[in-house]
Amino acid sequence: MFIAIITLTLGCKGETQPDQFEWKTIEVTATAYNSLANQTSSDPHITAFGDSLKPGLHYIAVSRDLLTKGLGHNTLVKIEGFDQTFLVKDKMNKRWRNRIDIYMGTDVKAARSWGKRKVNISYRIENILDSIIN
Repeated sequence: MFIAIITLTLGCKGETQPDQFEWKTIEVTATAYNSLANQTSSDPHITAFGDSLKPGLHYIAVSRDLLTKGLGHNTLVKIEGFDQTFLVKDKMNKRWRNRIDIYMGTDVKAARSWGKRKVNISYRIENILDSIIN
């Protein structure tokens, strides 16, 4: 499922201008991970993009096929079932497709409780129309 919504805002002089960003929604498989060496790499506090992980951060890893759909480094993401927004800060092993991994610090119990499920996510991308107009 793919939904694109473009809204308009009023500029300083009252003219109508497209928003700089739009939100897209897709269904993905969501799992959870922790910053532990047996779940990641020998340096579990550094992401594949080079960002540092520490408990309490709202980060996700994405499968590499989602990178080409606009879910690149630092993309803002809303995940069904969560009130807060997340940032894409990590990428998953090449074997995974259409998948996100939610960072849950060192709370293994929370990650196991989340398990594996299908969820809708919405992510913010730059509005193509705004890029063309400006």
